[in-house]
Amino acid sequence: MPAGGSHGHGPRVGTAGWSIPRESAAAFPGEDQHLHRYARVLSCAEINSSFHRSHKASVYERWASSTPPGFRFSAKLPRTISHDSGLVGTKALLARFLDEVAGLGEKLAVLLVQFPPSLAFDAGVVVPFFSDLRRRCTKALVCEPRHASWFDAPAEATLIECRVGRVAADPARVAAAAVPGGWLGPSDDGREAVVYHRWHGSPQVYRSRYEPSWLRARAEDLARWPQGTDRWCIFDNTASGAALPNALEMHTAMDAAAWIRAAGAP
Repeated sequence: MPAGGSHGHGPRVGTAGWSIPRESAAAFPGEDQHLHRYARVLSCAEINSSFHRSHKASVYERWASSTPPGFRFSAKLPRTISHDSGLVGTKALLARFLDEVAGLGEKLAVLLVQFPPSLAFDAGVVVPFFSDLRRRCTKALVCEPRHASWFDAPAEATLIECRVGRVAADPARVAAAAVPGGWLGPSDDGREAVVYHRWHGSPQVYRSRYEPSWLRARAEDLARWPQGTDRWCIFDNTASGAALPNALEMHTAMDAAAWIRAAGAP
């Protein structure tokens, strides 16, 4: 069974949120809060609720204190920044969010920005936004664009310049969306980078459970990254309760892939 308090150099596997459906309760034993139970088994979680509403810094502090030392969170920027404002005129909104999420302390590892499908790449908007965010925050930054223009060479070059990773998503709206892109590190100034996967469920988004063969293929892909690369796998197929079983199955698949690589198989 994976242990939330110990990460090492292996990929981090978690889900969007940490609710434990009744069907998965046996794998997360205990009578305490869901986050306590979740964090004893898995090594990370993505905070999605921050996209929809504000949380006090004290709430983030409580979440951080509920998890083992090696546990890490990613946090999704509010929709007021990414969707409602389209990244323009967001300084006050961003300052408020960063003040709140600072309650996670060192447990915060990644900030995630998900863009609406309608948001096309515009360097005149993207560069000032990410430059401002970079000045304010030293955490790893990743984005999940969904407009096709983000997968062309100019957008890729801009993300690398801004030191922002591009999420590998499933289902992928275009072929390039299925693999990580943008800035993948390392840097000479201590900035961290992550290889970040978000798997939403396919063919039915947010609901479909991934088959073991699909997970094994993804585990083999992850095993090809250099040792020490900070790799995240977040299952967002939570609507049907499929995310937690898939996360546990992914751990098994990654253990097998690591053994194969160690044995020298191609």
